[in-house]
Amino acid sequence: MWLLFAFSGPIFWAISTHIDKYLVERYFKYGSVTVLMVFTALIGLLMLPFIWWFKPEVFDMPIKSIMVIALSGLLYMGAILFYLKALQTEEASVVAPFYQAAPLFGYILAYFILGERLSQIQMIGGLLILFGAVILSVRLRKSAGKIKKRLILLMLTCAFVLAVSSVIFKVFAVQDEFWPVTFWTFVGEALFGIIILSIPFYWKQFVNVLRVNRTAVLSINASNELINLGGGLGFRFALLFAPLSLVQAIGSTTTLFVFMIGILLTIFFPSLAKEDLSAKNLIQKGIGAILITAGVVLINL
Repeated sequence: MWLLFAFSGPIFWAISTHIDKYLVERYFKYGSVTVLMVFTALIGLLMLPFIWWFKPEVFDMPIKSIMVIALSGLLYMGAILFYLKALQTEEASVVAPFYQAAPLFGYILAYFILGERLSQIQMIGGLLILFGAVILSVRLRKSAGKIKKRLILLMLTCAFVLAVSSVIFKVFAVQDEFWPVTFWTFVGEALFGIIILSIPFYWKQFVNVLRVNRTAVLSINASNELINLGGGLGFRFALLFAPLSLVQAIGSTTTLFVFMIGILLTIFFPSLAKEDLSAKNLIQKGIGAILITAGVVLINL
């Protein structure tokens, strides 16, 4: 059943990616996307009373553990910031494929820190998923040959920081309980938002966004953060039952779902997204989808 939780991550994140792109294009094209992180922090902050009511023992953890877990939340927010900065100048379908680097970083970290080992079938399945995701990511157009150093640097940093954050979360979630660790992760995320708002430049931008586009930004972003929260919780819960690198390999299928949602938006809401629906591109994506499916079947075996 861990696959269901693991797949909730990429499905919800794919939806969130398109919403993020809309928010960035519509309201933060020339501003600072750092302000968007405040809304993510607020959602985590609002979750704290509910988790504390459900699990009052959240305060029984050692202070050192609390500090490291909160650091995991800070790292997660930092990774998302790199992702948003990349999304500010690139299309969602171009940014999403770089998440494939996270399982590679995750496998290395989990091997040395968690002592995780994969069977041959699991490794083949994971490689098929990654290879399929890479095929989904390849741009066949001639203009795609240009190397975008800024995009590569931002997203590789994002993938590495996400892997570190996931390792920290799993170390403590396995030793303790899921919800107490989630509680202090959200505390770290909230702390990230407080740090942002303590900087006058970002505070002014935050106030200006609420003053000019309060209803639109709050309503769209609140829905987006709830979707993102659901994906994050499902992904983290799956870490309890499967090796980190396998869960992150499943997470790399975000590219597939970004593309599928992009097709639906292109057909029904062309003003929101525009995907290449040529026969060559659809065949390429179909091959990638088949490889990913085969990889998931092998992992499940």
